[in-house]
Amino acid sequence: MEAEKRYKEWLESPYFDEKTRAELQAIAGDSQEIQERFYRDLEFGTGGLRGVMGAGTNRMNIYTVRRATQGLANYILKENGAEKGVAIAYDSRKMSPEFAREAALCLAANGVKAYIFPSLRPTPMLSFAVRDLGCIAGIVITASHNPPEYNGYKVYWEDGAQITAPKDKEIIAEVNQVTDYARIKTMTEEEAKAAGLYQTISSDTDDRYMQALKALVIHPEIIREEAEKLKIVYTPLHGTGNLPVRRILKELGFTQVYVVEEQELPDGDFPTVSYPNPEDKAAFKLALELAKKVDADIVLATDPDADRLGIYAKDEESGQYVSFTGNMSGMLIMEYILSQKKAMGALPENGAVVTTIVSGEMSREIAADYHVQRIETLTGFKYIGEQIKFFEQNKDHTYLFGYEESYGCLVGTHARDKDAVVAVMALCETAAYCRHQGISLCQQMRNLFERYGYYQEGLCTVTLKGQEGAEKIRSMMEQIRKNVPQSIGGLKVLSFRDYQAGTIKDAGAEAVRETGLPKSNVLYFDLEEDAWCCIRPSGTEPKIKLYMGVKGSGETDAEIRLEKLTKAAKELVS
Repeated sequence: MEAEKRYKEWLESPYFDEKTRAELQAIAGDSQEIQERFYRDLEFGTGGLRGVMGAGTNRMNIYTVRRATQGLANYILKENGAEKGVAIAYDSRKMSPEFAREAALCLAANGVKAYIFPSLRPTPMLSFAVRDLGCIAGIVITASHNPPEYNGYKVYWEDGAQITAPKDKEIIAEVNQVTDYARIKTMTEEEAKAAGLYQTISSDTDDRYMQALKALVIHPEIIREEAEKLKIVYTPLHGTGNLPVRRILKELGFTQVYVVEEQELPDGDFPTVSYPNPEDKAAFKLALELAKKVDADIVLATDPDADRLGIYAKDEESGQYVSFTGNMSGMLIMEYILSQKKAMGALPENGAVVTTIVSGEMSREIAADYHVQRIETLTGFKYIGEQIKFFEQNKDHTYLFGYEESYGCLVGTHARDKDAVVAVMALCETAAYCRHQGISLCQQMRNLFERYGYYQEGLCTVTLKGQEGAEKIRSMMEQIRKNVPQSIGGLKVLSFRDYQAGTIKDAGAEAVRETGLPKSNVLYFDLEEDAWCCIRPSGTEPKIKLYMGVKGSGETDAEIRLEKLTKAAKELVS
């Protein structure tokens, strides 16, 4: 078997260190574990690497990080970008500093200058640093909100966004050509520094990032008036957000900021949560306890690499803390930006908001109300970042806001990825403005539902791990393609989009239309009564994801409709 052969090579080769060989020796005779670790190379996908840490070709370790970096270095050399260099950041996960250092030393050994942050930083600060330092590319070591055993490696290009077509496939091809680990280049840190190829990023970049954020504030006078009255509880969930989030709030004048002490410091074990994800309500347990103690107005949580923001807000009617989905918090910020820019006469005629095909539909109503264009992309914030690049190149739109349902948004163009630090700033400004108007965030959300419709969205996942699970996911998608349902949950399918084929087929029609988006393994059903359903495999986890959206006549009606549609969607993959 190929896996056994690879296992033996790693076990016996002097290239791999003693710790790696000892870990592999410990699984001798466990054919299933050997198969899982070595049946393939850890896939370098369109965003980079993500996987469980450990020894093996299908694991995150210093050798798979070197392999990915060697492929990236080869591509950069072909693009004549060595002098521009590569910016590198890392989060609080286990092995993140080591992986970042290995990437920097591999780049340096290939003659590509590496700029590395001296300590952990949020992913959006890496996106900012790429453009701030004039780099050809960027790397961030993070597995975002995944469980503690995971780590990852994401690649950015010179526009500050994650790599997209055609560069993603070109870089993947270079990585796949690296087959001999022993031939991958590296050097010592001393050698790299002596050659001028290893440089620590100075605090000036941090300062310029903060200045870029503060320039986005719409009503500094209202913040000055309300900031001291707004009570904010914040948790970084043991990640990178603690320092930058507290800094931006302090510099804007928010003084009543209470940080969850047990989750304040970086810790790759994430000991207080089972899953460091602000989408998970369980992650808010300690924050909500603190919120009740201090009578907070809003409760905020960022994920380990601080690109996602989850929120709760106190409902003045019930006295309870209410959770907001990523779509809801996105709508609060989006409507605030558009309404205030319009009131100030600063809303551009060619303004645009950007979202993904699986995000909420309320943004369509809001965009139409303010006469700005709403542009849809595939799932993944890299496609939203790519739109900013297109806007700048074509000069056809002015970027106003971008968001996705998975708790990520971007105000401004300082970064080209979702940014929880700027999201905290914008959300707190929105809360201050609402307070100035005599209402809470909960009341403002009710106002939006009343004005634009009771939209609700849901997400459920089916986890199928390992090689067998990956095959099941592939088979599920193909079965649905071959047997497209005519209705889901009693709702007629009006049209079926197969993004892999790039086609849209209306019910009862023979002809198909083009989706106009890049090809991706995604199936989308437009349903009657303003409902929809979407199915896609996760790009970062061993899961198949089901997204649903409905519009009800009221809150209860929307909840009932969503529950019914969710049950029907699950049956599609059962």
